[in-house]
Amino acid sequence: MQTTRQFHRVVGRIHPDHRPFSDPSLSLESDGAPANSSSSSVLSFSKVRFVYRHLGMDSELKLFFSSFLYGTDIITSSQNLSDGGTLVSSDGSFELGFFSPGSSGKSRYLGIWYRNIPVQNLVWVANRCNPINDSSGVLMINNTGNLVLLNQSRSVVWASNSKKEAQNPEVQLLDSGNLVLQDRIDGKPTTPLWQSFDYPTDSWLPGMKFGWDLSNGLNRQLSAWNSPDDPCPGDLTYGIELYDFPDLVMRKGSRKDYRTGSWKGIVANQFITTNAISNEQEIYLIYYPKTKSAITRLVLNKTSSKAEHIIWNEEGRTWTVYSQFPSDDCDNYGSCGAYGNCVNTEIPPCQCLKGFKLKSQELNSVDWSQGCVRNNSLDCQKGNGFKKFGRLKVPDAEHSWVDEGMDLNECRAKCLENCSCMAYTTLDIKEDRGCVIWFGDLIDLKLFPSAGQDIYIRMSAADSGLFSINTDKYFIAMTIIYLFLLCFMELDHEETKGNTKMKAALIIAVAILVVVSVVVITYYIRKSHRSAEEREIGRSNEWQNEDLELPFFEFVVISKATNDFSSNKKLGEGGFGSVYKGNLPDGKEIAVKRLSRSSGQGLVEFKNEVALKPNFNIGIL
Repeated sequence: MQTTRQFHRVVGRIHPDHRPFSDPSLSLESDGAPANSSSSSVLSFSKVRFVYRHLGMDSELKLFFSSFLYGTDIITSSQNLSDGGTLVSSDGSFELGFFSPGSSGKSRYLGIWYRNIPVQNLVWVANRCNPINDSSGVLMINNTGNLVLLNQSRSVVWASNSKKEAQNPEVQLLDSGNLVLQDRIDGKPTTPLWQSFDYPTDSWLPGMKFGWDLSNGLNRQLSAWNSPDDPCPGDLTYGIELYDFPDLVMRKGSRKDYRTGSWKGIVANQFITTNAISNEQEIYLIYYPKTKSAITRLVLNKTSSKAEHIIWNEEGRTWTVYSQFPSDDCDNYGSCGAYGNCVNTEIPPCQCLKGFKLKSQELNSVDWSQGCVRNNSLDCQKGNGFKKFGRLKVPDAEHSWVDEGMDLNECRAKCLENCSCMAYTTLDIKEDRGCVIWFGDLIDLKLFPSAGQDIYIRMSAADSGLFSINTDKYFIAMTIIYLFLLCFMELDHEETKGNTKMKAALIIAVAILVVVSVVVITYYIRKSHRSAEEREIGRSNEWQNEDLELPFFEFVVISKATNDFSSNKKLGEGGFGSVYKGNLPDGKEIAVKRLSRSSGQGLVEFKNEVALKPNFNIGIL
C-alpha cells in the first residue's frame, strides 16, 4: 500500500481513458519526441522504468506500461497494447483496438476502424476466427520480431508471419489504414516486414493492392464476414483469378457467382481513379479517390452478396453506395448458358447470338441452362470465318491464351490456324494492342448499353458470310446460266448431230459462259464484303477534300512524334480514346488523340470536334 501511494505521488493519477497525465510537469514524452508532439500520449519507457526501479517494481513494468498506451500511432518492442488502449493514425483517420461485434457478447477481436465516423465500421480484423473471451488481450512484439496477440494465459491467439529479422522492430498504423511491422534503422523506418494490406478481410481501401504477389504466391483477395456477429470468413470471396487472361471473380464457395469480365474491369468513375499493374512479379489493381478528403472503400457484403463501392456522406452522416455488383440478373454467372447473350433491356433477357439457336427444343420449355448451339456446324476443312459482335462482356477466361505482342490481324491468324479456337479480341483496348483467344464454348456473355468490347467469334462459312452474296443477283445469274444451258442442249439435240465443229463451238461457248458467270459472282462477293475499314477510309478521303483549312499528317509522322504512342507520352484519356503529347520534326509541340476500339465515337464526332477547334484556345491540338 505504501509503495502504491509513493507511485501516485511521483507520477500523478491515471486517467480512466488511459490518456497522458494531466500534470504538465509530470507529462512524460516518448523517446526522442517532445511532450507536445503527436506521440506525447505515450510515456517514455526509460523514464517510467526509472520510476519503477526507484520503487522496486521493475518486474511488473511491461504489463503495467501497456495500460498507458492510448492515441499514439506506434508500438515499439518495449511496449504493449492492452484491451482498452488504441493506436490512432497520425492524421486521426483510423484507429486500432479491441472490439466486440454486434451481439457477440464478451468475444473480443483486434481490428481497425474509421475513427471519425460515428458508427463503428471495421476495415480489418486480426483474429477473425479466434476471439478472446474476456478483456485480457495484449498486443506486443515478441522476441522474434513478430507482432503477436496474447490472451489471459499468454497463449498466442494471432501472429504476423514475418520471416525477416529486425534490429529495432516497431508497429505503426498509417494514415491509409495500413498496419505495418517495420524495422527502424538510423531513425528511419524500412520497407514493411509485414503489413495488414497484404491480408485484407472484407474491405478494399484506397492505396491497397488488390491481387497477386507472384514472387511468393500471396493472393490479396476479399472474404466477407460469416455474419454481422462473426468476422470469420464466410463462403463469399472476391479476387483476381490467374488465368492466361486474369479475371475478377466472385465466388460462393467453389461456385462462380459473378465475373467483372476482365481483371481490369474496375473502371474509374467520378469518385476514383484506378490503375492495373501486370508484370513478372505482381498482378494487381489499385485505386485512389479523386478528392483526397473523400472517405471511400469497396466492401464485400455477406447480407446482400454484393461488392459495394461506398462513400461517406458527411452531410447526411451516412454511407452512400455509388456502385455495386452484381447489379442485375445479367450479372449472374452463366445465366444464359454457352453462346447465350444476356440483354438486360429485353424480355426475356437471354438471347442466342446471331447464327446460334436454343439447344433445348422441348415443347413449352425455355431452358437456358444448356445455352445455344450453332445453326451450322463448324468444318475446318471447308473453311470458317469470324463474325464481330460488339459491346460484349468478354467470355469466361478460364480457357484462354494471351500474347501481348500481337496485333489484331496476327491474333485472327493465330485463332484461325487452330480449329479449337472459338473467339479472339484485343488484349488491351486502351492501348489497342495484344491478343486474347478463347478455346471451348463461350460462357457468361452480356451486352452492354455502351462500352464493352468487340469479340470476333468463329462461325461456319455460311454463318460468317464468307461465301454469301446478294440473293437476288445470285438467283438471276444462276437462272441465266440455266437458260443458256437449256438452249445449247436443244441445239445440240437438233442441229449438231454428226457436226463435230458445231459441237466444239458449243463446248467453247458454254465454257466462256461459265467463266464469265464465275467472274461476275466473284465480283459481287468481293463487293458485298467490302470491309468497314475500307468504307471508313473512303469517308476519310472525302473529308480531306472538304475545306477545313487544316494540315494533314502521315500516320508515321504522328507515330514518331509520340514515340509510337508510348505510355510515357500519355496525357490522359476520354470517351474518344487516349491523348498523347509529342514533338514534330520542326520542334513544335503537339497533342494527339487516338481513337480507341472500345469508343462509340468515330470520324463524324472527330470531324465535329475539329470544326469547333477555332472556338477554343487549343492551338497545339
